[in-house]
Amino acid sequence: MAEIWVADDDQAIRFVLGEALRESGRRVREFADAETLLAALHDATIQPDVVLSDVRMPGVSGLKLLEQLKARGVAAPVIVMSAFTDITSTAAAYRNGAFDYLPKPFDLDQVIAAVERAEAETRPPPAPLPLAEPEQELIGQSPAMREIFRSIGRVAATDLNVLVTGATGTGKELVARALHRHSARAPRPFVAMNTAAIPSELLESELFGHEAGAFTGALKRHPGRFEQAQGGTLFLDEIGDMPLALQTRLLRVLAESEFYRVGGRELIRADVRVVAATHQDLDAKVASGQFRADLLHRLDVVRLHLPPLAERREDIPLLAARLLARAATSMRLEAKRFSPAALGALAEFAWPGNVRQLENLCRRLAVMAPGREIRVQDLPANERSAATDADDWHLSLQRAVRARLAQGESGMYSTLRAEFDQSLLAAALAENDNRRSRAAQQLGMGRNTLTRKLGSSRRRKPKDSST
Repeated sequence: MAEIWVADDDQAIRFVLGEALRESGRRVREFADAETLLAALHDATIQPDVVLSDVRMPGVSGLKLLEQLKARGVAAPVIVMSAFTDITSTAAAYRNGAFDYLPKPFDLDQVIAAVERAEAETRPPPAPLPLAEPEQELIGQSPAMREIFRSIGRVAATDLNVLVTGATGTGKELVARALHRHSARAPRPFVAMNTAAIPSELLESELFGHEAGAFTGALKRHPGRFEQAQGGTLFLDEIGDMPLALQTRLLRVLAESEFYRVGGRELIRADVRVVAATHQDLDAKVASGQFRADLLHRLDVVRLHLPPLAERREDIPLLAARLLARAATSMRLEAKRFSPAALGALAEFAWPGNVRQLENLCRRLAVMAPGREIRVQDLPANERSAATDADDWHLSLQRAVRARLAQGESGMYSTLRAEFDQSLLAAALAENDNRRSRAAQQLGMGRNTLTRKLGSSRRRKPKDSST
């Protein structure tokens, strides 16, 4: 049972907090000032798991208490509370090591949730997941991704040109890098170029290079991407945006394996494998005259299509855990984990930005989420799938179960039954303005049964604090 210590000079605040925390299944000690709490630390055989402290108290302030606890090596997370919330006080609290900062007046559920996060902080940190080796950058266990892996394995050993299609953010460059890494060209360069990111007037020079004096500003010879990738692989991203005039020059290189630099007379042989990528429908662009059909045939010897993340939701828990670990390592932050419920919620997001959007979310959560465990309430609600509705609750449950199983969890039946009851009660109470009798009547149970279930569920999640 967790030991919670509360320091506040307001007796009413101490009483309300103490009752709510005890009802949630925790032991509570209450102190009217910081000095008494510090003295109890010296004498007590039981140390607190979490400390809640007001900022403005007679004598030693909450901020000074933070400093004293830190100086004494007390590891318990400290949640600071104050009716006077300003940037200076908030910044000082976090700078001195506060776990969280709650403005008064607060909702009791908000306090319970903060305490739960703080308790998770006292548990051993999650073992950091090993970062993916280069050959494991493409992650997935879904049937669609397994087929992609098989195709890469078959095609990599050849010199065939490959066209990678898929929506923005699905990882098309990762496919190109995997094709290069597993080919005989792996010791030679891999050169990537986004044709949409370079002005059209410079694109030819970037691809084929130029001689000194070829145009204004060309002061010396410049090797292009084909020369830089000699013997290796050239990845041309967003190939659908290439101007028609340049498509003709690219077609000649692919057909004849030779080219001239801009302003040059020397014929250069090109030993380069080309992997192109696009999020556009190139067949439609050919039909509209915006893309050369013969160039498409040269590029599209083998086509690999990457599905959007929403079509391989079973990969999301593995991807999210890996990307969160990578984000923490790259930014030198403490390792965090997703709760099983949070992983289940991630599987419900729409993900219009695909894996890139998930990666950005993991980077944001690695910095902003409080505590070592990322929970559902830490996830941005605006990224949830608009398609999820009440008729799909059973699908949501199945995804949550799969996420827990993917994490190696076992014996979850009783826990999930309790969480189901908890959600059912919360919805009924919310619909009936927290009137327990009315909620119990609608659910078809007695009021005492509802009250008993509420009490047993408080250990897992903040619930209604009405009586």
